[in-house]
Amino acid sequence: MAANPMTQFEVYRIGPEIKINQIDISFTNASLFMIISALSILLIFNLGSSKKNIIPTKIQLLAELSYSFISKMISDTAGNKGKPYFNLIFSLFMFVLFCNMFGMLPYSFTVTSHIIVTFFLAALIFIGVTVIGFIKHGFGYLKLFVPSGVPLVLLPLIVVIEIISYLSRPISLSVRLFANMMAGHTMMKVFGSFVISLGIVGGWLPLSFSVALTGLEILVAFLQAYVFAILTCIYLNDALNLHH
Repeated sequence: MAANPMTQFEVYRIGPEIKINQIDISFTNASLFMIISALSILLIFNLGSSKKNIIPTKIQLLAELSYSFISKMISDTAGNKGKPYFNLIFSLFMFVLFCNMFGMLPYSFTVTSHIIVTFFLAALIFIGVTVIGFIKHGFGYLKLFVPSGVPLVLLPLIVVIEIISYLSRPISLSVRLFANMMAGHTMMKVFGSFVISLGIVGGWLPLSFSVALTGLEILVAFLQAYVFAILTCIYLNDALNLHH
């Protein structure tokens, strides 16, 4: 019998149970891989920036390319006003990317395949961007919901649509990442089960699909981190420059 492809998403406790006021804050496999991702980022970029060689090492080159990539992303989407928020966007992109990539390793855990993780990140972005918007523009930030050039008759309807669209940002941002990671890993598990159950003779076709799907998932892991970061930049641009 083929293994259930959804078991790979189960969160289980590592170590003793810890509760505070009936709230379970025990250390889990999800916690472990979030810590591994964060420590890996710190290690790589500390090594990459510790020695600034004229001919860069591979780690230094990776660090420099990552810096340039995110810097250009912010410049293209949020302009110079977005540069003070480089650390936020860079950390967000790298965290999501490393969580996605670690999820590709055998016997690992994909943190971003859980909606609670992606929604928490998206909610923090939504709240932060909204606060920045009101700090920069005061109640003038509400002009974001009133597009210029709209006929007066249609204005009430457009304002309602704009408000709903704005409030749905954390939902769409979190569901996009969660759904893509869960769907991809489920398909990989299914095809992997076919390879095992069909054996050497009949398993070559699902094995070919598994190899191709693995390559596709690595690309998706990067693209989803990129989409998550660039949408954050776009939302930040709305808060800073108030295009309406």
